[in-house]
Amino acid sequence: MLISFAALFLSAGLLQFSSGGVGPLDALAGLRLGFSQEMVGFLGSAHFAGFFIGCWWAPRLMGGVGHNRAYAIFTALGAIGLAAHVVTTNPYWWALFRVASGLCIAGCYTVIEAWLQAKVTNETRGRAMGSYRVVDISSSLVAQFMVGALANLETYVAYNLLTIICCASLLPLALTRARAPDTPEATRLRPMMAWACSPLAVAGVLAAAVSSASFRMVGPIYGQEVGLEARQIGVFLAAFVAGGALAQWPAGWLADRYDRRWVLIGLSVASALSCLVTVLSAASGTQAVMASAFLFGLTSFPIYSVSAAHAHDFATDDQRVELSAALMFFYAVGAIAAPYTASALIAGFGPAALFAAIAIAHLLLVVFGLARMRRRTTPSTRTPYVFTPRTTFLIGRLLRRARDRKLPDRRR
Repeated sequence: MLISFAALFLSAGLLQFSSGGVGPLDALAGLRLGFSQEMVGFLGSAHFAGFFIGCWWAPRLMGGVGHNRAYAIFTALGAIGLAAHVVTTNPYWWALFRVASGLCIAGCYTVIEAWLQAKVTNETRGRAMGSYRVVDISSSLVAQFMVGALANLETYVAYNLLTIICCASLLPLALTRARAPDTPEATRLRPMMAWACSPLAVAGVLAAAVSSASFRMVGPIYGQEVGLEARQIGVFLAAFVAGGALAQWPAGWLADRYDRRWVLIGLSVASALSCLVTVLSAASGTQAVMASAFLFGLTSFPIYSVSAAHAHDFATDDQRVELSAALMFFYAVGAIAAPYTASALIAGFGPAALFAAIAIAHLLLVVFGLARMRRRTTPSTRTPYVFTPRTTFLIGRLLRRARDRKLPDRRR
């Protein structure tokens, strides 16, 4: 079992190295090739379109061909999408290649999480999920640092390196002797379940999508506009991820101790203020820009997990898996729309428009949260806060048992 977990985590880490670097590299390489800023944002939207399709299709493909073959198929799609970047400089073809990359990420993570779900026991679940979160966050952090090195290479060399890393993610699962588990039943996708449980949670997930997808896909444009070099842009993006990772413990402590609606509103206010700080720091030097990115990640990254915890407070135990998938659906919808919209705003109004749009999304969440607080009270018994990776529709299966535990009423 330990060997099986190690293979899964190594595959997930290599996959994140590859996928975490392609978005910023596309932005920097595309701008260098003369792509418009709107087109660079469209590439990010295409990635999330492929991600959504992959989340829906992957469980069904696993049911037909099994875990190993499904993983190989999705890895091949990702490798083709990466390697094909050097064949043409047509941005619309690049958008199609990014759809393939999004399919790869969603499909491979679906296989990994299905395999992990089948292997964990009640005794190993906590350690396995903790390790999985560490691998996900740390790999994403390292991938952002890679951006500067990749951007300074020849385009074909950079994309070939990402292709090699993507293909290497096949090796751990291919070499493990652990038997592939039975294929899980595909999760039903019922988006309106999330709205029925908590409209505020849906709004929070959409705001989280606007923040994260816009920053990670369009952040390189902003960085270049405010004078950052390619290496510095990688650090800029990594600061956002680092801030989000460090925010999870205090956000969870607050969400378990106080009314989650106030926590969500407080985080949204803080996120809007951090957007203002980020814009004002653009003229204050590189260190100020990096610090503002860290602050933005610190305030905005936990919003998805707090929103998910709030939604699960209103769900029954047998609704949790489908509710998690429904929240992921709304996140994917917001993530598809956000990068293109953000890039169009930057093209029309300058780099500050990126954070102005994000701040407006969070202020709308504040207004909606205050309105929802007048409609109903929060449950007296709640589920624990759980840091929720935004990976696939199957993540709810892995987190269900943790959410089934109840917290006493600790509101003040």
